[in-house]
Amino acid sequence: MSISSCVPATFGTPTILGTQILSLEANLVTNYSTPAPIPAVYRFTQPAIEVQNVTFCNVTVSYTHTGQDDELAVEGWLPVDWNGRFQAVGGGGWAAGRVPFTYAAMGGAIAEGFATVTTDAGLGNATGLESGPWALLSPGNVNLYNLQDFGSVSLNEQAIIGKSLIASYYGKGPTYSYWNGCSQGGRQGMMLAQRYPDAYDGIAAGAPGIYWTEIPPAAIWPQHFMNTEKAFPYACELEAITAGAVAACDGLDGVLDGIITEVDACLASFDPFQLVGSSVSNCSDVGGKTQDITVAAASVANASWHGSPQWFGYSPGADLTHSTADPGTPNTQPGPASTNCTTGTCVGVPNELWLQWLRVFSAKGDPSFNFTTLTRAEYDRLAHVGAQEYRSSIRTDDPDLSAFRAAGGKLVSFHGLSDNMIPWQGTRQYYDAVAARVPDVHGFYRHYEVPGLGHCSGGPSGQPDSLFAQLRAWVENGTAPAESPIKVTLQNGTVQNRVLCPYPQKARWQAAGWYCSSSVSSSAASSPKSGFKE
Repeated sequence: MSISSCVPATFGTPTILGTQILSLEANLVTNYSTPAPIPAVYRFTQPAIEVQNVTFCNVTVSYTHTGQDDELAVEGWLPVDWNGRFQAVGGGGWAAGRVPFTYAAMGGAIAEGFATVTTDAGLGNATGLESGPWALLSPGNVNLYNLQDFGSVSLNEQAIIGKSLIASYYGKGPTYSYWNGCSQGGRQGMMLAQRYPDAYDGIAAGAPGIYWTEIPPAAIWPQHFMNTEKAFPYACELEAITAGAVAACDGLDGVLDGIITEVDACLASFDPFQLVGSSVSNCSDVGGKTQDITVAAASVANASWHGSPQWFGYSPGADLTHSTADPGTPNTQPGPASTNCTTGTCVGVPNELWLQWLRVFSAKGDPSFNFTTLTRAEYDRLAHVGAQEYRSSIRTDDPDLSAFRAAGGKLVSFHGLSDNMIPWQGTRQYYDAVAARVPDVHGFYRHYEVPGLGHCSGGPSGQPDSLFAQLRAWVENGTAPAESPIKVTLQNGTVQNRVLCPYPQKARWQAAGWYCSSSVSSSAASSPKSGFKE
């Protein structure tokens, strides 16, 4: 391989059954640097990294599935100083990839010498928040080919094309291949392990949207509850209730640190209605005046925590009101129970990411769809339709990972217990389902629950940014991950070093420091939710 090899003729035509290559472009990028280190927030299981003077071949392959009238693009970055390995990066929201945050992740990958790829799954300029432009052929007609490309097919093709480009450019394929993603990227990783077990040797899947057909209706449930109950509390009320839950449940794990670790025990013991009538000082929603916590606010918090009839709710420690930064989407998304009270009358502010599912997929773009006036029966029907019609396209809850295990694959997942986008209990439920189905699950799949972590990032807990290195050690030399280091910021601003433990173990404190305990408390997954039954 040489710099002069970065030309289209080097790569030939990747071959995938049922596809036709439309174009292949190759351009040499020299002295690529980023103005600041790429933060861990874009790398999920890897630490921040500086990118300085990297030279790489940028290759973009456009192709179509014969007869489907689609056009997909896979973009690869092939560094001159290659470490012999391949790292594909996942998307976020309604974007499969080729969005700003995936390019940041790719920059981090080439800085470490990985060859890396991303795909747009044929969704064009999808931003991650809006699915409508690619999802509908016309009102009433969902583009099922596009959904299939997004949900699964493009992921395998991304791996095949990426490995083909690597083999052509370097004269040999990658020694090891890895996937790294969170949220939608985590769901993509799970899909790869389930349907394409030979695609990657190691998969890191953060906050995965495994039960995708159940998650959007459940995520929008607090807003629907507010609409049907005509209860739209001030943000300061919900924030005070969250603070009250943290204060009451903080010590359930034996450590006072401002973090709810024992979520199940907190849900069983803390009643938000006990705070009704207590005062919140300096409430910005009422001009800095004092505001009493209302029954409406307690009702909304309770509904948000205990979930919809079909799926889990959020932890009492999750932020119900503030925007959250789902990877690949704008940072202005509202929290699950956000309201807007600027006109003097509060109204709900649903998260467009989740509202899209009901409007575009369940209601198929019906122009008469009006979320604010949905009855409970209509909500239940739309939630059921989405699960019934699209489960095979995008849901990734198949617990039979025996083929992935047989291929020698290794999988690590993590989920923040304060996630306010995708309820954390679903990932625990999935791990338990795999454990019940496949012998020796711990020999190839380990899951980490992160107290205090929000959706992929945020909150008092840092990200599990050593997990990818541990995954590599597991794949490459058989060293299975056990404890994983984590940094936690306490309420007084002190940063403390702690450990994460592979589920079902939990981190405990003793005089000598933090350790992993095998004692297991009651599990949310002991009463699993299966969503809608066929």
